[in-house]
Amino acid sequence: MKNSAFKSLALITAAAISVMSCKKNNDTSAQQNNNNPDGQQMAAFMKDHGPKFEDFTVDAAAGATFTSSKGIKYTIPAGAFVTAAGGAVTGSVTVSVKEITTAADMILADKPTLTSDGQMLLSYGEFFVKAAQNNLALLLKRDSAVKVQVPAKPVNGVQEIPMWDGDSLTTYTLSGYDYLNTAVTISVQAPVRKGISWNQISASYAFFNSSNGTLDFKLDSLVQWRNCDQIVSNAGPKTTLLGYFNSHYNSQTATDYMGDQPSMLYFKPHNQNILIKLYDIILKATGSNQGFISYEAAMPVGMQGTFLAISTENGKFYADMKDGTIAAPTGSNNYSTLSFDPQEVSESTMVSLITQMSAK
Repeated sequence: MKNSAFKSLALITAAAISVMSCKKNNDTSAQQNNNNPDGQQMAAFMKDHGPKFEDFTVDAAAGATFTSSKGIKYTIPAGAFVTAAGGAVTGSVTVSVKEITTAADMILADKPTLTSDGQMLLSYGEFFVKAAQNNLALLLKRDSAVKVQVPAKPVNGVQEIPMWDGDSLTTYTLSGYDYLNTAVTISVQAPVRKGISWNQISASYAFFNSSNGTLDFKLDSLVQWRNCDQIVSNAGPKTTLLGYFNSHYNSQTATDYMGDQPSMLYFKPHNQNILIKLYDIILKATGSNQGFISYEAAMPVGMQGTFLAISTENGKFYADMKDGTIAAPTGSNNYSTLSFDPQEVSESTMVSLITQMSAK
């Protein structure tokens, strides 16, 4: 993970520090506590229009099979659930699933397809499953698993797709002074700026099932983000991309590291279910040089795709969608650039632009 956010957080360690605590991988609201109304507006917009949970009632003792509105099948084995204390569960259980299968879903849920070290992932879906009885969260019994079958076909003949664990929080170690002016060091959890950090699960794969045209895998735990994504190999030259906002870059994006980003920049390669979020800000930038920077030497030169730059500012939405090609650096530069000019749009137009990204 890039560390620009860490460097900036270090600058505030002499001030009072609030410790944020949230369970790893928990699918909580995207909105964080902060004093940034534009960031709050963007987070509320994403939550209102983003993927929602679908609920299914399951007989815990008998198990069940159900299919989501996206055609994804889930099979719950008999006696699969236990309480937090390890007790057996019988009777009706509510199983809730949230699925992210398109670029629009990824934008609205802030779940792009990048590994923790910046590699592109071709996504077959991102999944979050939870279960409850009488509003009490349940766990899966040891050696039980939920079978998932996603309608999908192999790409480039690859038959085994790695499984990935998603973490939406990161921990920072901060140094400062307590109420007795004693030097202390504390750990603070904060949302990762790229939305989620995907890490490959050792020896865990999804397999294509030629008999029914699905990609099959098992979830051995609940209340965790999982995906089945294929690493995209790009053997050619790569560059660092700087995305400049010529207008309507919200300056709060550069200062509110533990809150919501009112400006964002996304890239979707054409005809591939991949979404890249350029989330690191360009430091010491002014005017039309403000914006975002990719991982160092990570963007494939010559790759064509669609960019979407969005902002909220003073209660209004701004957006600029454009097709572009990742250009090679010019002269002695070690980076490439693209410029964006977000213009005011209505909320419905913003939704439409994000939806269009799925078909690019």
